[in-house]
Amino acid sequence: MPENKTFIDTNIIIYAYDVTAGKKHKTAGNILADLWNSGLGVISTQVLQEFFVNVVQKIPKPIDKQQAREIIKDFLKWHVVVNTGDSIVEAIDICLKFGYSFWDSMIIEAAIKGGAAVIISEDFQDGQVVSGVTIRNPFLQS
Repeated sequence: MPENKTFIDTNIIIYAYDVTAGKKHKTAGNILADLWNSGLGVISTQVLQEFFVNVVQKIPKPIDKQQAREIIKDFLKWHVVVNTGDSIVEAIDICLKFGYSFWDSMIIEAAIKGGAAVIISEDFQDGQVVSGVTIRNPFLQS
């Protein structure tokens, strides 16, 4: 069970709803269940947008757009970080300092802005700390 606010990257949510994702599906589902139970989940508008596009178009067994809409409505109960102009500038600074892509830097900035202690993602360097936020790849541990 998480003890601190935890930001979830898009790939984790996609795996939780992609029944073809094997072990990643189960691991991601458990992570989301823990965050629902703890109330410590943080997400951003960017993650929700990316989730929608991917689960209705890009996964091997896409889900219905209406179902994806309902899933997103549920996630709006979490702490949702809305990207702003200041977020863009801060993300550019992260991009320049750490070398992440702009979009990955937006994820990191949203986690910082949302007060998360941890980002759960497979897309970043596991264990790296960026502005006090620790990155964890749950698939390295499973």
